[in-house]
Amino acid sequence: MTRAVVIGATGQIGRAAVSALARDGWEVDAVSRGGGRDARWPENVRVVRADREDDAALSAAVGEGCDVLVDTVAFDAGHARQLVALAGRAGSAVVVSSVSVYEDDRGRNFDTQAEPGGFPHYPVPLPESQRTVEPGDSSYSTRKAALERELLAAGDRLPATLLRAGAVHGPHCRTPRELYFVGRNLDGRRRRVLAYGGASRFHPAGVHNIAELVRLAASRPGTRVLNAVDPDAPTVAEIARAVDAVMGVETEDVLVDGPPPADTVGDTPWSVAAPVVCDMGEAERQLGYRPVGRYADGLAETVAFIEERLAGRDWREAYPKMFQAYGDLLDYAAEDAWLAARRD
Repeated sequence: MTRAVVIGATGQIGRAAVSALARDGWEVDAVSRGGGRDARWPENVRVVRADREDDAALSAAVGEGCDVLVDTVAFDAGHARQLVALAGRAGSAVVVSSVSVYEDDRGRNFDTQAEPGGFPHYPVPLPESQRTVEPGDSSYSTRKAALERELLAAGDRLPATLLRAGAVHGPHCRTPRELYFVGRNLDGRRRRVLAYGGASRFHPAGVHNIAELVRLAASRPGTRVLNAVDPDAPTVAEIARAVDAVMGVETEDVLVDGPPPADTVGDTPWSVAAPVVCDMGEAERQLGYRPVGRYADGLAETVAFIEERLAGRDWREAYPKMFQAYGDLLDYAAEDAWLAARRD
């Protein structure tokens, strides 16, 4: 039996990764700050309390060594160096990165999207060979790029598979994009405004598909970068209808050509001016990857988790990070005012 250490084990991706590895016969140490246990993990999963920001604590969690070190919460060059320092005791690493590191051929990226004409226009599908932003510490994207660069440069010491995840979805998410539609349905809203004609596509990445990539990469050590997304990239309108179907409601879509017509109106967490649709061919070729589910397959689980968390609470209290990241997603007053003006 081989040993895997999973950092960030009680997070959204970590929970699924621990389960996938344990089912595959790995001896898994699940490392998290709280030292918690997911009820669906096998009993032989060992939980370890350690803060990954504490080098000594993380080193102790790795102990005498492991065959693979899985890091679901690495965000910058410092975290990369922390992992490389364990190279003598870790056979390889699998580290979650992000599609936000990509930059288009005109230098546009996720950090320029708020500028006029600043949203990136990527090739469709988007391959791993696409250029990336300059590494740095100024943003989430530049920090992830720095993480990648450090690990790729140390591939001779610690082989590392970097998984560029898309719009992550599944239970236990602190910023679930589905909240935009679930909240409206729970509040009885039967009309919704969708910018860009509801045709935006921002490639989702289910936690179980990411976990499958982790499982495969753990058994095939190497230094590589792979996209990590679902087999399908539904439009915003298709996602909205899928949520409606799970919740048993019918909603009328008001489609707007072009960008959101007003602040907080029609601007869903998937609303993008150009498609972000990734190519999964490299994962298929290098790892023999086959997805374990499509976007809609895990939607009922996601919706149920959001509904339970929202029960009896204001959404901003239930999901403070969502409010911080996206602003007032459920601004019904602004939406109603725009709809009323449209009718006049």
